[in-house]
Amino acid sequence: MKPIRILIADDHTVVREGLRVIFSAQSDLEVAGEARDGVEALEQARKLRPDVILMDIAMPNLNGLEAIGLIREAVPDSRIVVLSMHAKENYVQQVLASGALGYVLKASPSSDILEAVRSASRGEYFLSPKIRAGVIDAYLESRKTKPPALGYDLLTDREQQVFRLVVEGKSTREIADFLCVSPKTVEKHRANVTVKLGVQGRLELLKYAIKIGVVNPELWEN
Repeated sequence: MKPIRILIADDHTVVREGLRVIFSAQSDLEVAGEARDGVEALEQARKLRPDVILMDIAMPNLNGLEAIGLIREAVPDSRIVVLSMHAKENYVQQVLASGALGYVLKASPSSDILEAVRSASRGEYFLSPKIRAGVIDAYLESRKTKPPALGYDLLTDREQQVFRLVVEGKSTREIADFLCVSPKTVEKHRANVTVKLGVQGRLELLKYAIKIGVVNPELWEN
Protein backbone atom coordinates (compact mmCIF):
# COMPACT_ATOMS: atom_id res chain seq x y z
CA MET A 1 0.00 0.00 0.00
CA LYS A 2 1.31 3.44 -0.92
CA PRO A 3 1.95 5.81 2.01
CA ILE A 4 -0.25 8.86 2.54
CA ARG A 5 1.64 11.82 1.11
CA ILE A 6 1.44 14.93 3.31
CA LEU A 7 2.14 18.62 2.70
CA ILE A 8 2.92 20.53 5.90
CA ALA A 9 2.04 24.25 5.81
CA ASP A 10 2.99 26.41 8.80
CA ASP A 11 4.96 29.63 9.15
CA HIS A 12 6.92 28.32 12.15
CA THR A 13 9.97 26.22 11.30
CA VAL A 14 9.94 24.39 14.64
CA VAL A 15 6.35 23.24 14.03
CA ARG A 16 7.17 21.92 10.56
CA GLU A 17 10.25 20.12 11.85
CA GLY A 18 8.31 18.57 14.73
CA LEU A 19 5.56 17.33 12.42
CA ARG A 20 8.11 15.88 10.02
CA VAL A 21 9.61 13.85 12.88
CA ILE A 22 6.17 12.58 13.90
CA PHE A 23 5.22 11.54 10.38
CA SER A 24 8.59 10.02 9.53
CA ALA A 25 8.13 7.50 12.34
CA GLN A 26 4.97 6.13 10.66
CA SER A 27 5.27 3.52 7.92
CA ASP A 28 2.01 4.58 6.25
CA LEU A 29 2.81 8.32 6.14
CA GLU A 30 5.26 10.33 4.04
CA VAL A 31 6.07 14.06 4.05
CA ALA A 32 5.86 15.20 0.44
CA GLY A 33 6.79 18.82 1.09
CA GLU A 34 6.54 21.92 3.26
CA ALA A 35 5.20 25.47 2.91
CA ARG A 36 5.87 28.59 4.99
CA ASP A 37 2.76 30.59 4.14
CA GLY A 38 -0.58 30.43 2.33
CA VAL A 39 0.82 31.39 -1.06
CA GLU A 40 3.52 28.73 -0.90
CA ALA A 41 0.96 26.18 0.32
CA LEU A 42 -1.13 26.83 -2.79
CA GLU A 43 1.94 26.58 -5.05
CA GLN A 44 3.18 23.37 -3.42
CA ALA A 45 -0.29 21.82 -3.50
CA ARG A 46 -0.51 22.41 -7.25
CA LYS A 47 3.00 21.04 -7.77
CA LEU A 48 2.99 18.04 -5.42
CA ARG A 49 -0.70 17.10 -5.38
CA PRO A 50 -0.46 15.55 -1.88
CA ASP A 51 -3.05 13.24 -0.39
CA VAL A 52 -3.43 15.37 2.74
CA ILE A 53 -2.44 18.96 3.52
CA LEU A 54 -1.91 19.80 7.19
CA MET A 55 -1.98 23.56 7.58
CA ASP A 56 -2.28 26.44 10.01
CA ILE A 57 -4.90 29.14 9.35
CA ALA A 58 -3.03 32.17 10.73
CA MET A 59 -0.31 32.38 8.07
CA PRO A 60 1.24 35.39 6.30
CA ASN A 61 0.65 36.48 2.68
CA LEU A 62 -2.52 34.41 2.33
CA ASN A 63 -4.40 33.17 5.38
CA GLY A 64 -5.34 29.53 5.71
CA LEU A 65 -9.05 30.02 5.14
CA GLU A 66 -8.52 31.55 1.70
CA ALA A 67 -5.78 29.05 0.92
CA ILE A 68 -8.14 26.18 1.69
CA GLY A 69 -10.71 27.38 -0.82
CA LEU A 70 -8.13 27.95 -3.54
CA ILE A 71 -6.43 24.60 -2.91
CA ARG A 72 -9.76 22.77 -2.96
CA GLU A 73 -10.42 24.24 -6.38
CA ALA A 74 -6.92 23.66 -7.76
CA VAL A 75 -6.38 20.19 -6.29
CA PRO A 76 -9.80 18.78 -5.36
CA ASP A 77 -8.43 15.31 -4.53
CA SER A 78 -6.19 16.66 -1.76
CA ARG A 79 -7.81 16.52 1.67
CA ILE A 80 -7.15 19.33 4.16
CA VAL A 81 -6.69 19.25 7.93
CA VAL A 82 -6.15 22.46 9.92
CA LEU A 83 -3.67 22.47 12.80
CA SER A 84 -4.28 25.56 14.92
CA MET A 85 -3.83 27.06 18.36
CA HIS A 86 -7.35 28.53 18.20
CA ALA A 87 -10.21 26.53 19.69
CA LYS A 88 -12.99 29.03 18.92
CA GLU A 89 -16.10 27.45 17.46
CA ASN A 90 -16.45 30.12 14.76
CA TYR A 91 -12.94 29.28 13.52
CA VAL A 92 -13.86 25.60 13.29
CA GLN A 93 -17.07 26.36 11.41
CA GLN A 94 -15.28 28.63 8.93
CA VAL A 95 -12.68 25.94 8.31
CA LEU A 96 -15.33 23.30 7.66
CA ALA A 97 -17.25 25.71 5.44
CA SER A 98 -14.06 26.27 3.42
CA GLY A 99 -13.85 22.56 2.66
CA ALA A 100 -11.43 21.13 5.24
CA LEU A 101 -12.13 17.74 6.80
CA GLY A 102 -10.33 18.17 10.08
CA TYR A 103 -9.40 20.62 12.83
CA VAL A 104 -6.72 19.73 15.35
CA LEU A 105 -5.36 21.88 18.15
CA LYS A 106 -1.60 22.37 18.33
CA ALA A 107 -1.77 21.39 21.99
CA SER A 108 -3.18 17.98 21.02
CA PRO A 109 -1.15 14.78 21.45
CA SER A 110 0.56 13.46 18.33
CA SER A 111 -1.92 10.59 18.23
CA ASP A 112 -4.71 13.08 17.42
CA ILE A 113 -2.70 14.60 14.59
CA LEU A 114 -2.00 11.16 13.12
CA GLU A 115 -5.64 10.15 13.41
CA ALA A 116 -6.76 13.39 11.77
CA VAL A 117 -4.48 12.85 8.78
CA ARG A 118 -5.53 9.23 8.35
CA SER A 119 -9.21 10.12 8.72
CA ALA A 120 -8.93 12.88 6.13
CA SER A 121 -7.22 10.52 3.69
CA ARG A 122 -10.35 8.35 3.93
CA GLY A 123 -12.63 11.35 3.40
CA GLU A 124 -13.77 11.40 7.02
CA TYR A 125 -14.12 14.35 9.43
CA PHE A 126 -11.95 14.65 12.53
CA LEU A 127 -11.96 17.21 15.35
CA SER A 128 -9.77 17.37 18.43
CA PRO A 129 -11.66 15.94 21.42
CA LYS A 130 -11.12 19.24 23.30
CA ILE A 131 -13.26 21.05 20.75
CA ARG A 132 -16.94 20.89 21.59
CA ALA A 133 -18.27 17.55 20.35
CA GLY A 134 -21.31 18.95 18.57
CA VAL A 135 -19.50 21.38 16.28
CA ILE A 136 -19.72 19.28 13.12
CA ASP A 137 -23.38 18.42 13.62
CA ALA A 138 -24.18 22.05 14.38
CA TYR A 139 -22.33 23.18 11.27
CA LEU A 140 -24.05 20.67 8.99
CA GLU A 141 -27.44 21.60 10.42
CA SER A 142 -26.72 25.32 10.04
CA ARG A 143 -26.16 24.81 6.33
CA LYS A 144 -29.82 23.79 6.06
CA THR A 145 -31.29 26.53 8.23
CA LYS A 146 -28.93 29.52 7.96
CA PRO A 147 -30.65 32.51 6.29
CA PRO A 148 -28.99 33.87 3.15
CA ALA A 149 -26.40 36.64 3.52
CA LEU A 150 -28.40 39.00 1.31
CA GLY A 151 -26.43 40.14 -1.74
CA TYR A 152 -23.45 37.90 -1.02
CA ASP A 153 -25.46 34.83 -2.00
CA LEU A 154 -26.10 36.44 -5.38
CA LEU A 155 -22.40 36.23 -6.17
CA THR A 156 -21.04 33.30 -8.13
CA ASP A 157 -18.43 31.06 -6.46
CA ARG A 158 -15.68 32.85 -8.41
CA GLU A 159 -17.04 36.28 -7.49
CA GLN A 160 -17.08 35.25 -3.83
CA GLN A 161 -13.43 34.22 -4.08
CA VAL A 162 -12.48 37.51 -5.68
CA PHE A 163 -14.49 39.40 -3.05
CA ARG A 164 -12.65 37.72 -0.17
CA LEU A 165 -9.24 38.20 -1.75
CA VAL A 166 -9.94 41.89 -2.41
CA VAL A 167 -11.00 42.30 1.22
CA GLU A 168 -7.74 40.64 2.25
CA GLY A 169 -5.89 43.38 0.38
CA LYS A 170 -4.67 41.37 -2.61
CA SER A 171 -3.93 43.21 -5.84
CA THR A 172 -5.56 42.39 -9.16
CA ARG A 173 -2.33 40.75 -10.33
CA GLU A 174 -2.04 38.64 -7.17
CA ILE A 175 -5.66 37.52 -7.44
CA ALA A 176 -5.16 36.64 -11.10
CA ASP A 177 -2.13 34.50 -10.18
CA PHE A 178 -3.98 32.75 -7.35
CA LEU A 179 -6.97 31.92 -9.54
CA CYS A 180 -4.98 31.25 -12.74
CA VAL A 181 -6.99 33.79 -14.74
CA SER A 182 -6.15 37.08 -16.47
CA PRO A 183 -6.15 40.44 -14.65
CA LYS A 184 -8.92 41.52 -17.03
CA THR A 185 -11.10 38.65 -15.82
CA VAL A 186 -10.44 39.62 -12.22
CA GLU A 187 -11.48 43.21 -12.92
CA LYS A 188 -14.68 41.95 -14.51
CA HIS A 189 -15.47 39.90 -11.41
CA ARG A 190 -14.70 42.89 -9.16
CA ALA A 191 -17.09 45.02 -11.17
CA ASN A 192 -19.81 42.39 -10.84
CA VAL A 193 -19.24 42.22 -7.07
CA THR A 194 -19.59 45.99 -6.78
CA VAL A 195 -22.84 46.01 -8.74
CA LYS A 196 -24.42 43.04 -6.93
CA LEU A 197 -23.47 44.20 -3.43
CA GLY A 198 -23.85 47.92 -4.03
CA VAL A 199 -20.60 48.45 -2.14
CA GLN A 200 -17.46 50.18 -3.45
CA GLY A 201 -13.89 50.38 -2.17
CA ARG A 202 -11.92 47.88 -0.09
CA LEU A 203 -12.79 49.51 3.26
CA GLU A 204 -16.53 49.32 2.59
CA LEU A 205 -16.16 45.77 1.29
CA LEU A 206 -14.28 44.89 4.48
CA LYS A 207 -17.05 46.34 6.67
CA TYR A 208 -19.61 44.38 4.66
CA ALA A 209 -17.58 41.16 4.94
CA ILE A 210 -17.25 41.49 8.72
CA LYS A 211 -20.94 42.31 9.08
CA ILE A 212 -22.08 39.11 7.35
CA GLY A 213 -19.34 36.98 8.92
CA VAL A 214 -17.72 35.95 5.65
CA VAL A 215 -14.16 36.72 6.76
CA ASN A 216 -12.38 36.85 10.09
CA PRO A 217 -9.99 39.83 10.39
CA GLU A 218 -8.29 38.21 13.39
CA LEU A 219 -6.55 35.85 10.96
CA TRP A 220 -4.81 38.69 9.11
CA GLU A 221 -2.57 39.77 11.96
CA ASN A 222 0.41 37.96 10.46
